[in-house]
Amino acid sequence: MSSAKVADRIARSAERRQLRNSSTKTRMKTAVSSAEKLISGEEAKSAREGVTSAVSSIGRAVSKRVIHRNRGARLQSRLARKLNQAAPKKKKKGG
Repeated sequence: MSSAKVADRIARSAERRQLRNSSTKTRMKTAVSSAEKLISGEEAKSAREGVTSAVSSIGRAVSKRVIHRNRGARLQSRLARKLNQAAPKKKKKGG
């Protein structure tokens, strides 16, 4: 009898956590996709700001333990790499 009560309580708390986590995940995914769109555009400054915002939202999701820290690091790394590849390369003088 008692195990059924405990199971119901755990299910209710899991449902509450799921609602909280889904909003954090959605915010993170939106920030990442908008940053990727800005990177593919021409405006470098807005792309850098978008990536900064996305990295912040990824870090927030990691700190709340919504996603694993390795996944957060991987997402941040991929965004930074895309931003750096999209940036115009400066040519060296002389050489």
